[in-house]
Amino acid sequence: MRILHTSDWHVGKVLKGRGRHDEHIRVLAQVVEVARAERPDLVIIAGDLYDTAAPTADATRVVTRALTALRNTGAQVVAIGGNHDNGPALDALRPWAEAAGIVLRGAVRDKADELLITGETADGEKWQLMTLPFLSQRYAIRAAEMYELTAAEANQTYADHIARLIARLSDKFDQPGVVNLLTAHLTIVGASAGGGEREAHTIMGYAVPATVFPTNAHYVALGHLHRAQQVISPCPTRYSGSPLAIDFGEEENVSSVAIVDVAVDKAARVRDVPITGAIALRTVRGTLEQLATVNLPDAWLRVLVREKPRVGLREDVQELLPNALEVRIDPEMMPDRAGERMAQRAGRSPRELFGDYLDSRDNADDGVRELFDELYDEVSTHS
Repeated sequence: MRILHTSDWHVGKVLKGRGRHDEHIRVLAQVVEVARAERPDLVIIAGDLYDTAAPTADATRVVTRALTALRNTGAQVVAIGGNHDNGPALDALRPWAEAAGIVLRGAVRDKADELLITGETADGEKWQLMTLPFLSQRYAIRAAEMYELTAAEANQTYADHIARLIARLSDKFDQPGVVNLLTAHLTIVGASAGGGEREAHTIMGYAVPATVFPTNAHYVALGHLHRAQQVISPCPTRYSGSPLAIDFGEEENVSSVAIVDVAVDKAARVRDVPITGAIALRTVRGTLEQLATVNLPDAWLRVLVREKPRVGLREDVQELLPNALEVRIDPEMMPDRAGERMAQRAGRSPRELFGDYLDSRDNADDGVRELFDELYDEVSTHS
């Protein structure tokens, strides 16, 4: 059978104040075109369909139309909730999804059988897919108790609960003649972050070893990390990555979807198909004179300016580069004062402390100090 594996769409993403609605329409249209060309039996979207738990109506339209278009290619479509999604809200769409022939699993609920999806290809090849939407630490413990696993103890880690839950949910993977698949929204120990993920959900105890996956799984389709990559695991395991760079930390990523060919008696073969519909993200640095020579009209820019801070510098940069979404002083220009004694707060006025801050940034612009004095006087007068 053939699988199209994608994840981390993040529809509704706003990048430094700039909406990416049109980019998402182009990117997901290209994903649909890949599905039409490759004719997969199954499409798996491994979480983070949305960028926020409260998506706009426009974002909802983009996602539901993309899911419908993928289903209309003839593929069976399964999507799970990620850490950016509102799992219960996705589950509320299940009546619509079921009517459209789409499977949505937004959150782990109290019926384990609902997380196991079964199907059959047009050629009669049977498959089963264990779905594991994103679980917070609190709900991982609850899920472990809900499925009558070993009682949660205070010192058990998030990885312990995820391992027990996967073992419980994949206990039907011993059936002969069936392709065993698993999809989850997780951070795996040793995998490379893409650069734009929500940090609190990639560290702080959320990393899980790849040994949680069963050896008899034919393919594990992961979401959460935005860089396409294979994971060393007891079974074939892969992150598809995001089909577009979500933030400037991902500008070097190659956006793609994964096409997977797998059979009961054949190892999974994976190839990445590039997705090029998004505007490129690029970081440039230099003095104003150097930035005047930059010619990247078709990219969103992060600009690291090699000039001393001053009033109006941002505006000067944006006049040169209208597509600059982020402008800041190059960190290499900032003085290293780590070894100097910090200014003492006790007994010092706000004006003096603000003056110390400006001095630490080599900002000698008297206009900034005068503006601070005016604002401070206004606030003090009305407090």
